[in-house]
Amino acid sequence: MNKELIPFDLVEYLDNEEAMAEYLSQVLEDGDNDEFLRAIGYLAKAKGMAQIAKETGMGRESLYKAFRPNAKPRFDTVMKVLHALKLQLTAAPQLHQ
Repeated sequence: MNKELIPFDLVEYLDNEEAMAEYLSQVLEDGDNDEFLRAIGYLAKAKGMAQIAKETGMGRESLYKAFRPNAKPRFDTVMKVLHALKLQLTAAPQLHQ
């Protein structure tokens, strides 16, 4: 009995603002900077990189480069993309363990 694995594409599940916000919140909670930047790239792909490029005034290729592995995008680039995704970062007191 052969079983074929179906490729998993996270972007397919990021189909609304609530799902996007929950995903990004989980990534932020983990505290991994590289994963955070990768997550923003996934979110931008889910919404449509061309649409994000239009809303940010940036080039589509520039956005792909900014959120590829090991890239170090500027903070203003991150914030422009988050704004285009209709997501915001918020601060809260850290709960002590």
